[in-house]
Amino acid sequence: MADVITIDCGYLERDEFAATYLITDGDRAAFIDNNTAFAVPRMLEALAGTGLMPEQVEFIIITHVHLDHAGGTSALASACPNATILAHPRAARHIIDPSRLVASSMAVYGEDRFRAMYGDIQPVPEQRVRVMADDETVALGRRPLRFIHTRGHANHHFCIVDGPNVFTGDAFGLRYPFLQRDGTFVIPSTSPTDFDGPLARESILRIVDERPQTVYPTHFGAVTDIDVAAGQLIRHLEFSEAVMLEAEASDLPDDALQRYLQGRLSDYYRGLLDARGHLSADPAAWDWLANDIDLNAQGLAWVANKRRRKVRQAAAKH
Repeated sequence: MADVITIDCGYLERDEFAATYLITDGDRAAFIDNNTAFAVPRMLEALAGTGLMPEQVEFIIITHVHLDHAGGTSALASACPNATILAHPRAARHIIDPSRLVASSMAVYGEDRFRAMYGDIQPVPEQRVRVMADDETVALGRRPLRFIHTRGHANHHFCIVDGPNVFTGDAFGLRYPFLQRDGTFVIPSTSPTDFDGPLARESILRIVDERPQTVYPTHFGAVTDIDVAAGQLIRHLEFSEAVMLEAEASDLPDDALQRYLQGRLSDYYRGLLDARGHLSADPAAWDWLANDIDLNAQGLAWVANKRRRKVRQAAAKH
């Protein structure tokens, strides 16, 4: 079986922060996740290094439509005219018509910042998009690729089982190489808006049940001590859920929950990094997690506030 090629996307001008994976079989190729339009030249350069042409790319696969995973889809599809885009049934419509994704992201970042981060995102013709059911398989040459639906991080998320490999998007957490100096260190991604703790744990266990030799999260690179990583992710998820429930039950106003959760998560992960000697060795180690902690707190606060609204609505009916 051909090797997996890890392509550093240079996302947000950072090395080893977000990856695209290239797999090949004979004269056929597939990309898994595609970051943003700015990563497409790197992807095509890696493809050329295998001796293959863009016309030989058979599949463009997206684990989910968050824009650091799927923002480059239209640009890559234009460069690879024979490729079929494979997507989760709930993700496909956003590839065909990305207007809602673009509008919501622009509302957060503003148009100038959005363009600087993601470039131009165009619709992909519907006939080029194929949805993949849970446990469905396609063949890349003689290489079977099986798709398993993995909710928790997002409702429209799947992973790709490729023999001894599983490509996990964000379902198996975030693993930054800079933070692996003292052994495996991974954290879950609980970003808005679909986070579901029980489903996230269920997805982790489903990945482990595949008994892979290597797991490839998009952020970033190969994980081989899978049981260790899974144990960390489940512990961190349990902590995240516990503080989310504390926030929900507190007297804090809705708009204060994110700040509270960010503080609790920051203390938790700073303690873990400090125990491993990361912060004393290099205070910049925290820079690798700061943005994710902010996003994770946003996701937890969003769920806590959603649960609060349901309680209030139910009370109002009585």
